[in-house]
Amino acid sequence: MDRGRRKEEVEKAYEIQAKAAVRGAAQYGAVGLGLAAIGHYTWPSFKRQTLPFKAFLVTIVSVFGLCIHAENALQSHELEQRIRENSIRREARLDLARRGLVATETEIAKWKEAHFARQQAEARAAPPAAAEQPASAAPTSASEQ
Repeated sequence: MDRGRRKEEVEKAYEIQAKAAVRGAAQYGAVGLGLAAIGHYTWPSFKRQTLPFKAFLVTIVSVFGLCIHAENALQSHELEQRIRENSIRREARLDLARRGLVATETEIAKWKEAHFARQQAEARAAPPAAAEQPASAAPTSASEQ
């Protein structure tokens, strides 16, 4: 795998993890704030605690949510990548075996590069769906006919 593609994958994983972390911190922060409010109005011993201590408890809950959501999102992303990579490697092994080649790591890497180059060429050669319709074939309403 070349460095450019690897860097793109790392950036994508970071984006996914950062978004999940913010979402988790907000969700768990709201829960922590709600629990602190309930504790403040329910238990006199909690009501006597200082505001910085209560803020510390809410922050702990928020950071816990941040870590849990970020880690879960990253693990889900890594699982998807492993499944995709295993599928590509399986396809490469089958194609190389059909050609009578032994599927070594070098051969699989060469096959993947050729496969991705072929996919990119096909994507560039395929015209957009909107450009396929000729302009003269515009639909006409019943009143225009």
